Amino acid sequence: MTETEHGDPTLYRTPEDAIAAPPEKLAYIVGFDRTEQRPDALFTVDTDPESPSYGRVLSLVEVSGTGDELHHFGWNACSSALAHACHEHPERRYLLAPGLRSSRLHVFDTRPDPTRPTLLKTIEAKELADRAGYSRPHTLHCGPDGVFLSCLGGAGGADGPGGVALLDHDTFEVRRAWESDRGPQHLAYDVWWHLNHDVAVTSEWGTPSMIENGVDAELLLGRRYGHALHFWELHSGRHLQRLDLGDRHQMVLELRPAHDPRATWGFVGVVVDVTDLSASVWLWHRDGDEFAVRKVITIPAEAAEPDRLPPVIRPFGAVPPLITDINLSVDDRWLYISAWGTGELIQYDVADPFRPRRTASVRLGGIAGRVPHPRAPEVPLTGGPQMVEISRDGRRVYLTNSLYGSWDDQFYPDGVEPWLVKLDADTAHGGLSVDERFFPHGEEFRGRRVHQTRLQGGDASSDSYCHPSDPRP
Repeated sequence: MTETEHGDPTLYRTPEDAIAAPPEKLAYIVGFDRTEQRPDALFTVDTDPESPSYGRVLSLVEVSGTGDELHHFGWNACSSALAHACHEHPERRYLLAPGLRSSRLHVFDTRPDPTRPTLLKTIEAKELADRAGYSRPHTLHCGPDGVFLSCLGGAGGADGPGGVALLDHDTFEVRRAWESDRGPQHLAYDVWWHLNHDVAVTSEWGTPSMIENGVDAELLLGRRYGHALHFWELHSGRHLQRLDLGDRHQMVLELRPAHDPRATWGFVGVVVDVTDLSASVWLWHRDGDEFAVRKVITIPAEAAEPDRLPPVIRPFGAVPPLITDINLSVDDRWLYISAWGTGELIQYDVADPFRPRRTASVRLGGIAGRVPHPRAPEVPLTGGPQMVEISRDGRRVYLTNSLYGSWDDQFYPDGVEPWLVKLDADTAHGGLSVDERFFPHGEEFRGRRVHQTRLQGGDASSDSYCHPSDPRP
């Protein structure tokens, strides 16, 4: 299927096509009300530096009801639609936003006016439970056979097993559970794949009761949060392999496979090592007929005065980095790591994924540092770099600062005031700088904390590709 045939120029045949496409002029951000007094909302922000409203919130649209905690969200269609004839007329148009607490799924239409999306429909928790047997939807990706929606809990909020529900690309109805043979998998978090190799990967966080009220110290020190990767046959949902990272490495979260469709490697972030509070990034890769995994980056905890620490970590006298998100540029060259605890966004050169090389970092917020934005140096920032999104050309990096309401309250008990920050990246040699013109924050988000960002036309974590950028074998 060619670009002319599918009609939507934001569905890219190769990673190179995505990189060469026009830059985004809008960003979409979900925000939630921690008090549950107001509905959660989808915000639209101007990202066009030539616009008089650059860096400002242009609109918001509220969901119906309260208490959703909109978290991760994504498109109904992306470049994976070109792998199979799974859409008759694929179009990147609708944003699907699940509520992590409510188990509802909200569908926003970004047409006809992309600056003012509208709420199209809401899919209730009962449909997810009845048709797929799941609750607590977390992450979604548009895939070859439907929209893949990872879920932390079983039907009705039961404590697992978590897994993946399949949604219809066009009607958004819940079709079924994706797994046909679960094997040893019980905990869930993220789902991604190597599309051309018919391999899916899932990671582990915890069940609803394990995350609902914040980090459970007994579970953490008992090493009962997720610490493994699972590999699956993508087309059938059959479990193939479990890779245990070791139970000291707690909470194996964001999956970032290589964008090159020939590759069979990717990175995953681990929140904390319970023996020393460090955080880490691991590389999975094909090793013969199976997959192997190795630690390639370690970020140590940082010493801090106890009176600057919240009660949850005060006894340790140190701030854990808490890697809560990672992201990989579309050219597979640059890896970004969010250390939400220490307030650092770190850039690595991963041209050799087995030997990452640290090239730059920026400090914003942080538990002990509260580093301000250069546009408002007198205002200490709360929260820290959390969800990180990269433009398709790799030159712009967007950060939001909220993790999950109850976890925010533990690590930032004074509150998390929302902010969205843009960094400019040097894609030739490495380097980062804060864009001082771009800083929507505070009341611009109408009392909502902000979590994830999606960019108009796609971004580094929204699409998978079925054709390589060059003819190498």
